[in-house]
Amino acid sequence: MVIASIDLQGGKAVQLKQGCELVLERDDPEALAEEFDRYGEVAVIDLDAAMGKGSNLEIIKTLLHKAECRVGGGIKTVEQAKELLSLGARKVIVGSQAFRIGDEFKVNKEFLKAMSEKIGKEHLIVAVDAKYSAEKSFYEIVVDGWKTPTGLSLLGSAIVISEYVSEILFTCVDREGTMTGIDLNPVEALSGSVAHDCAITVAGGVTTIDEIERLGDFGCNVQLGMALYTGAISLADAFVRCLNWKKYEHQNYCVPGNLESRLPLIPVIAQSGDGQVLMTGFADREAVAETFKRDSLCFYSRTRGALWMKGENSGNVLKLVRLRADCDRDAILATVNPSGPVCHTGAWSCFGTRRRYTLEYLQSVIAERFKNPTPGSYTATLDDELVREKVMEEAEELCSAKTHDEIVWEAADLFYFSLALITRAGVTIDEILNELDRRHRK
Repeated sequence: MVIASIDLQGGKAVQLKQGCELVLERDDPEALAEEFDRYGEVAVIDLDAAMGKGSNLEIIKTLLHKAECRVGGGIKTVEQAKELLSLGARKVIVGSQAFRIGDEFKVNKEFLKAMSEKIGKEHLIVAVDAKYSAEKSFYEIVVDGWKTPTGLSLLGSAIVISEYVSEILFTCVDREGTMTGIDLNPVEALSGSVAHDCAITVAGGVTTIDEIERLGDFGCNVQLGMALYTGAISLADAFVRCLNWKKYEHQNYCVPGNLESRLPLIPVIAQSGDGQVLMTGFADREAVAETFKRDSLCFYSRTRGALWMKGENSGNVLKLVRLRADCDRDAILATVNPSGPVCHTGAWSCFGTRRRYTLEYLQSVIAERFKNPTPGSYTATLDDELVREKVMEEAEELCSAKTHDEIVWEAADLFYFSLALITRAGVTIDEILNELDRRHRK
């Protein structure tokens, strides 16, 4: 998986060399988040909070509406982690706090255990930032914005930490922001030592596409900063190269008319934004690259022996929202907005004849009615005052309902008007579900 980084300082996206020297800054973090989300999760790091110089929480809240984000920087308590998850963060990244017990530097197992139990191991990442110590002959964990050496070894600490988290973020501080390439030695050591269910993401110095492929060979994700912002690496190229094509190099598929050829194809699952599976297909490297270029989902047609953009003849294209590689990087999940029926039979999905009715779909219909009112649309007439009156009215009627059918009918009314109310307020179903999830984990 390729992860783009947005480091926030003073409300701007910045890139620092060695964590202190400002190399570049941009004032469009929201636009960056929307763009980066097409290729993978976005790492949002609050540098001000990490350095104890303030907070970028308000802009982080905005970014969480724009992209699938993992958030770090100055997180010291379970309560802070819970708040970020409730706001929509996919994961939280904990740093210095994981290596302190009172005035001593040790892996804080008690803190990690409590964090893991309260927010869920699957939501927890620990940043193991390390510099090479010639005196100690190992990579040493550094904290407090990389200013304080701890005496703790990278490898020993990571092995302990991996029991409590779903992922470790290793930053090679010596190479961070220098564009000098990654040191693969500690990466290889980590990949062969941490818990088998703990993912490893590598950052610091990654400069070339070949390095991304090498990291993939170790089973590691890559987090890009300076190389991305300077244009040395494009996210589209990085995404293509990070996939596990080698798994399919010996598959028994040949290009039609050329029996000697072997064309690695990776499976692609297309789904709508509300999670309905639409179709499956296969893609080669060119098809994945073309998906990003055309902003619509492309496949490799095994029957035609050529690139094929879904809907190029019918007009029912699948507009790209985002691509995601699975945990083994050998399959792609494509989230798309279908322009019409997806199946060649005319059905909405290749796995069902009708579009599944979801609260997300209903909210999208309501939002469209508000945005583009049509003559006779009742929804378009629901201003703030009227919709609140209807919610109270329907809630009372639901409470008074007696029979099964009455409860279904009145609940449907209440769901509809409640969705209209939250849509007018700019609140999404996902935000409601995230809040319920946060309460569930208390």
